[in-house]
Amino acid sequence: MKKSNALALLPIGIFVVFYLTLGIIFEYVMKISMGFYNVPVVVAFLLALFVGILQTRGVNLDKKFEIMGNGIGDKNIITMLIIFLLAGIFVGVVGRNSAESVAYFMLSVTPPRFAVVVIFIVSCFVSTAMGTSVGTITLITPIAVAISAGSGFSLPLCVGTVIGGAMFGDNLSFISDTTIAACNGQGCKMKDKFRMNFSVVLPAAIVTLILIFILSMNADIVEGINKEYDMVQIIPYVLVLISGIVGINVFITLIIGIVSGSIIMLVTNAVSFSELLSNMGNGAAGMFETSMVAILVAALCALIKYNGGFEALLNGIRKIFKGRKSVQLGIGLLVGLMDIATANNTVAIVMANPIASEMAKDHNIEGKKVASILDTFSCIFQGFLPYGAQILVALSAVNTLNFKLSAFDVIAYLFYPMILLLSSLVFIFVIPEKKK
Repeated sequence: MKKSNALALLPIGIFVVFYLTLGIIFEYVMKISMGFYNVPVVVAFLLALFVGILQTRGVNLDKKFEIMGNGIGDKNIITMLIIFLLAGIFVGVVGRNSAESVAYFMLSVTPPRFAVVVIFIVSCFVSTAMGTSVGTITLITPIAVAISAGSGFSLPLCVGTVIGGAMFGDNLSFISDTTIAACNGQGCKMKDKFRMNFSVVLPAAIVTLILIFILSMNADIVEGINKEYDMVQIIPYVLVLISGIVGINVFITLIIGIVSGSIIMLVTNAVSFSELLSNMGNGAAGMFETSMVAILVAALCALIKYNGGFEALLNGIRKIFKGRKSVQLGIGLLVGLMDIATANNTVAIVMANPIASEMAKDHNIEGKKVASILDTFSCIFQGFLPYGAQILVALSAVNTLNFKLSAFDVIAYLFYPMILLLSSLVFIFVIPEKKK
């Protein structure tokens, strides 16, 4: 019998209290911009890890480090770390100018009446290609603000549309850290998770497009947006997308993107060789915090599992969620609660992975389906968080351009996360599962 000890979950409680308390104080009391992201998440997890070490009784310190080392040394953790770094290098090599090129190209060939629809499509494509919702929002929000000011569309509608499109790619991209964390945590192939995920997100995206089109028909159009663009630099993104969809190994896919991006950047004189190497280093460095969090969470989860915390949590979950479909909803709510606590969908997935795996084993649920649920629900919750990076970055970009907007103005126009939630529930409870 596995031991069950609810007190072993204390480190997670310590992390949540420390992180949320400081985040709320910084954001809403001290009025610090991006207050939640001024709380060092690595320090918060280190504090939780120390509590876990102190809780582990009956073994010496060397044994405790051995337990943590076994957790960190798991094949899926090592694979995830390498993919994180390669994805960071790829984004560093290619840069982000190509994202703006895609937006301005599509706006130049589309009537101004459809500008908001185009912005949603562009945000979906860019976030899927780049693998980052925050990066997409940073790039596309200023364009959305310009469209609102110049064309007469509602500003909250334009900004909410960008955030929705960004969450589409964050959930679906082969190089998104959420996809990497979910697939490696559940031991499934990215192409399998992509295909299962696509059947959930596509209906949500189509309904969102229709809704945006209907709402934007009432705007008084003044003028379109025209700006120069260069489509050559988008080739590496397209190669990565195609390679991932056809099922090429993710390591080879990222290497193809890095090599093709390096050649294009050097041939077009976009950067010098020394600048290219520097960009590679900066791209990898951008993933250091995510990688360190994955390591700390793996060590912390190993201690909690050894002390019986996960077994206690699973026993509680089993009493509430008993059927196969109910358990799938339970996995979605689990990662959602983790996301509310951490305001970081990647961290939420990494923390929820081991518990979700045990829940899936109890009911013989495929890893690709669990990975899809984890990624989708984490992105749904993250998209709505008024203190999440996505909304805060969008508001910061709007305020920088001397426009005023609140988080709750934007939340009312987050159609895609709302519809994705409905689509996910249909996917779990209505669509019959294929027999193996």
